Amino acid sequence: MNRDDRAEIVGADVRESGLSKSLSRSQVVMIGLGGAIGTGLFAGSSLAIGYAGPGVLISYIIAGFAALVMILSLSEMAVAHPAAGSFGVYAETYLNPWAGFVVRYTYWMEQVIAVGGEAVAVGVYMTFWFPDTAVWLWSVGFALALLFINSRSVKNFGTFEYGFALIKVTAIIAFIVLGVAGIFGVGRAPVGLHNLTGLPGGFLPHGLKGVWMAVIMGVFSYNGIEVIAVTSGETADPARTIPAALRSMGLRLFLFYILALAVVVAVVPWMEVGSKTFAESPFVKVFAQSGIREAAGIMNFVVITAALSSMNTNVYLCSRMLFSLSRGGYAPKVLGGLSRSGTPIAAILVSGAGILVAAAVSKLTPQAYSYLFGIALFGAIVVWIIILLSHIGFRRRHEAGSLTVRMPGYPYVQIAGIVLLSAVLITMGLDKDWWLSWIVGVPWLILLTVAYFVWKARRPLEVPSRP
Repeated sequence: MNRDDRAEIVGADVRESGLSKSLSRSQVVMIGLGGAIGTGLFAGSSLAIGYAGPGVLISYIIAGFAALVMILSLSEMAVAHPAAGSFGVYAETYLNPWAGFVVRYTYWMEQVIAVGGEAVAVGVYMTFWFPDTAVWLWSVGFALALLFINSRSVKNFGTFEYGFALIKVTAIIAFIVLGVAGIFGVGRAPVGLHNLTGLPGGFLPHGLKGVWMAVIMGVFSYNGIEVIAVTSGETADPARTIPAALRSMGLRLFLFYILALAVVVAVVPWMEVGSKTFAESPFVKVFAQSGIREAAGIMNFVVITAALSSMNTNVYLCSRMLFSLSRGGYAPKVLGGLSRSGTPIAAILVSGAGILVAAAVSKLTPQAYSYLFGIALFGAIVVWIIILLSHIGFRRRHEAGSLTVRMPGYPYVQIAGIVLLSAVLITMGLDKDWWLSWIVGVPWLILLTVAYFVWKARRPLEVPSRP
């Protein structure tokens, strides 16, 4: 790394300084799990099963490869260069300022839309117990509570997220244990593995095309795992914490996703849990077959917790992206301010306002929200691709021997990841169920590009210079 590169990196670190570095290793692990394990697994897996049947296991392994390559590449950069703006800063530094501008605003919008949808979902879930209450009361109430939690301190956020994620992890473990007991007949007649291969169509009822379509849902399910790199700017010892967290989390994610889905398609015929739309959680059906009383109520509590965990993590992500944009000169200066506890209050409040707007659109005009959601779907893939491109630029300017953490297989696995994600993005544009993501995603990128050059023309940006 030459002198100009070193100055560039130090400059980015300095401009995002002031955040409290108080997240522990155990909190970082749970925050990562909380970001990656959400309603996409508990509720959205029915969509993936509907596409691929038992072959959904292959789909999630493929999607898991893309997620693993992305997060390991991102973590290599995070250990060398911890920053709240994370992949936004890396794109700005190792690609160009436009890429840093686009990836941060896209990610901010993606998470705002996701949290708005989750807020409405939580309100709907609460009507299971309180059918006479308005959905919007629960949505707004939970959203405000999570904004308050995030505004206190990052340690406070980490403590709450640890608890939320622990409930999800416990539920998944219990689910797997109950499912395996049912498969092998512990205490009752065994279900066996007939449902995996013995149903009409066998293991791949919709062929390889069905497996590939389910990869789309798999990628979205893993989305959120990148939060670990964002926490590097608020972790006391990122050089040790981030790699250790990733080693444990990678194995846990594989076990939780693959084993949990294997239990679903083994215990219940895939036709009963698979759907081409978001339907009842297949996890509820498995719990119901376990003979546990109040299974639906238990699972409803778990899904609510999963949604709140996802909301909590995404509020954190939104605020750090705005904070990073402000400190980089891409957003109003006030958004880069910090409270006495080292929390970006203004960025949290602005993100909260966006979340409430997204929630209102989701509830009052679902058709309009589907267009917003298309931006989130499109943006999620674009962000991962830019992360991998940034890592290639990062490696070109750093000697491998100087890195504390090194991603194996460079550059072949990064290129494979980019090709895989690009193929997923193209498939979305060609399929009638997903084409809306392109209809709104491409104009969104054009809008951001215009905004970037208008902002640059009106106010010269203080960005790192290229060597």
